Amino acid sequence: MKHASTIGELRKSGYQVQSVKDEVRNNLIRKLQAGGPLLPGIVGYDHTVLPALVNAILAKHDVLLLGLRGQAKSRIVRLLPTFLDEYVSVIKGCEINDNPFKPVCRRCTELVKQSGDEVEIEWLHRDARFSEKLATPDVTIADLIGDIDPIKAATQRLHYAHEGAIHFGIIPRTNRGIFAINELPDLQPRIQVGLFNIMEEKDIQIRGFNIRIPLDVMIVFTANPEDYTNRGNLITPLKDRIDSQIITHYPRTLQDAIAITEQEAWLQRNGREMKIPKYFREIVEQIAFEARKSEFVDQKSGVSARFTISAIENLVSNAERRAILLNDLFVVPRICDLPHALPGMTGKVELVFEGEQEGPVKVSKALIGKAVKEVFKNYFPDPLQRRTKQTAESRQHDDSEYAIIVRWFEAGNRVEIADDMPLEAYLRELDRVKGLRETTKRHMNIPESNSYEFASAMEFVLDGLHQSSKLAKDEVDHVTSYKDMVGSIFSGRGKSIEEEF
Repeated sequence: MKHASTIGELRKSGYQVQSVKDEVRNNLIRKLQAGGPLLPGIVGYDHTVLPALVNAILAKHDVLLLGLRGQAKSRIVRLLPTFLDEYVSVIKGCEINDNPFKPVCRRCTELVKQSGDEVEIEWLHRDARFSEKLATPDVTIADLIGDIDPIKAATQRLHYAHEGAIHFGIIPRTNRGIFAINELPDLQPRIQVGLFNIMEEKDIQIRGFNIRIPLDVMIVFTANPEDYTNRGNLITPLKDRIDSQIITHYPRTLQDAIAITEQEAWLQRNGREMKIPKYFREIVEQIAFEARKSEFVDQKSGVSARFTISAIENLVSNAERRAILLNDLFVVPRICDLPHALPGMTGKVELVFEGEQEGPVKVSKALIGKAVKEVFKNYFPDPLQRRTKQTAESRQHDDSEYAIIVRWFEAGNRVEIADDMPLEAYLRELDRVKGLRETTKRHMNIPESNSYEFASAMEFVLDGLHQSSKLAKDEVDHVTSYKDMVGSIFSGRGKSIEEEF
């Protein structure tokens, strides 16, 4: 398609200039009518955040996305330009993307007066119509709005009060586009005051001179509720000028959480086939769910989606390291790999005083244990569930579910598993436990011929019994030992981390 190159050609083509908010609104309506995802890659917000955002755009509002860390606020903001037209016409060389039919800056106004319809125009892509600024304490009014440029004034022999001496800030340069400020409370209050005119009157004033430039810009803010008290504040008059405040949240189901992590984590390693059983993905996500309700974790800070992304990447990396060392064809994680996820977890949770006393590693291990216990109950009967009004036959079945396994350990037996064991040795060690293979086969839909995944599932059974206080467990130098619980109680070892808490 050939674009017009002058104002005259543009006028003859019947081109209509829309305001940014009308443009975004109309394109949103078209997307709604066409169906399909509005914001690709945003998971779990279909019935909460997205309807609120759609309503705000339809109402032509400026928006504040308010939520804890790792809730896709920045991702949403960066997808908003997809609602802009692919190209928009601007006067060629204009610093603030002036509307060819209605210029507002001094340079373009005089240019149109002199040359009229012969003034050249250019076409600006939607990607160039989006700007964002991370709010930090050192951000100034000059950064956002602009200031008088003495060098420019001297070079062009202009009076300081002349509009041509202005060096425009990032907001005017985003005229006819979308501007975003991330972490708004970090912006100093006096700088927030400078946004009043832009939010309400849609114009800028610079250095007190009688210069008012009306802007056409959609403004989007992001903020973390914790920042209101810990790092800064959001002044009430500015908050009042923001039309819609939309609350974000963490995934509410394991399925949504798994979908997010699978989308964001780097799991397709080169050279070897990756096999991650579903229950491993569930365990990793359940760790975050447990952290978000733990009394040792500061809930005001939140637990970011990056927590599970880093955790599963580290988990898979340890499985990959083992596959490389042993020259295995497949990369399959094991329960004994879970401690290697700790480096991706400990730096991503803020602990309360009691949690700091326990230490981040101990708290993280306890969260892993709770997650394994919860996910285990989704695949196997709960070893701790008390049943009433049972028949003798059903009681006998429940007693025998894990009884053979537990009695084998009560006889003084134990298994030792290292995270670098070859598959044959790993499977052989697990097969020593009487009843373990049969119990795994009965409840896990994994064929025995799939040795890699079946062996991991067998260890899953042992760890589930440990987290349910049926077996004891020791971890020394990444060698895991499972043994009888009663004997370990007398020796003072083998308790689950959860019990120690």
